[in-house]
Amino acid sequence: MYLIEPFRNGKYVDDGAYALAMQVYVNENIFLDEGIIFPYYCQPKIEIGRFQNARAEVNQDYLDENGIIVVRRDTGGGAVLVDEGAVNVCFLIPEDSRIYGDYKKMYAPVIQALKNLGVKNVEQSGRNDLLIDGKKVSGAAMTKSNGRVYGGFSLLLDIHPERMLESLNPNQKKIESKGIKSVRSRVTSIREHLKPELQNVTTDEFKDLIIKELLNIQSVDEAKRYELTDEDWQKIDELVEKKYKNWDWNYGNSPNYSYQRDGRTTAGTIDISLEIVEGRIDKCQIYGDFFGQGQIDDVSAHLIGTKVKREDLLGRLAEIDLNYYFGNLSKEELTDLILS
Repeated sequence: MYLIEPFRNGKYVDDGAYALAMQVYVNENIFLDEGIIFPYYCQPKIEIGRFQNARAEVNQDYLDENGIIVVRRDTGGGAVLVDEGAVNVCFLIPEDSRIYGDYKKMYAPVIQALKNLGVKNVEQSGRNDLLIDGKKVSGAAMTKSNGRVYGGFSLLLDIHPERMLESLNPNQKKIESKGIKSVRSRVTSIREHLKPELQNVTTDEFKDLIIKELLNIQSVDEAKRYELTDEDWQKIDELVEKKYKNWDWNYGNSPNYSYQRDGRTTAGTIDISLEIVEGRIDKCQIYGDFFGQGQIDDVSAHLIGTKVKREDLLGRLAEIDLNYYFGNLSKEELTDLILS
């Protein structure tokens, strides 16, 4: 089996958008005479499903403050936090391997690998989960693509429940201590179950340990590798630019929706109703008890077509005299209300 890792000019690429782009590129373009295994870890990202509304799923303020990106994948499903605490293993193997849909068979070598690293009481449970002492440490998925089985699973070396909960939209997921306790009661980290001499292993070292176990080699240097070429990386760059770091794909591709916000500002109470199409303001109505001189419909019309994105809203509102329309009101206040 070939090993592919995200090394570029000798440097490990841990960008979450690139991690997804590389998976997609390898699946669609790299065909070798044996199966492929593609393990990786990355900096924090929220990966959302193909049909989800990005704005409704995440706590954007928290993501911005903590440098967490949003990446929309090409498949369905829900929003999930992927961060440096997990090693994710993707694989591509021939359809005739008869592994498709057989998670027990898929997880068998993973269970043995973890046992070799000192983990006890590890078992496959339900349809596609891996548990230690009844707590989840892995989830898996498989599909068929281009005559191969394309699948993958996560291995939670460390868990960050606070980060996971805070990253979700607070209007949908209340951030309370009981929520964190609930996560801790259902999920555990692999680290605490490893051999004593492995307790301080880094994510990169754990990734290498898993590679050695799954490929049955003594050193990762023994692995049969496919090295991504400059041409491969150029195509991956294009995917990242076109999709996985493109606002229009990650946010603008959200389903159409409408919402209303109201709040007390320095100018008075403002009530704003918005209809959003492809991530941009399509219709806007503003009401309130503020004292302005101009026609408020001018502000509504000015916002049409603006991305529901902080820097775009601030830039658009900077083009008009908000004090003329509202009284004493800053562009930051109105933007905060729209995004609240």
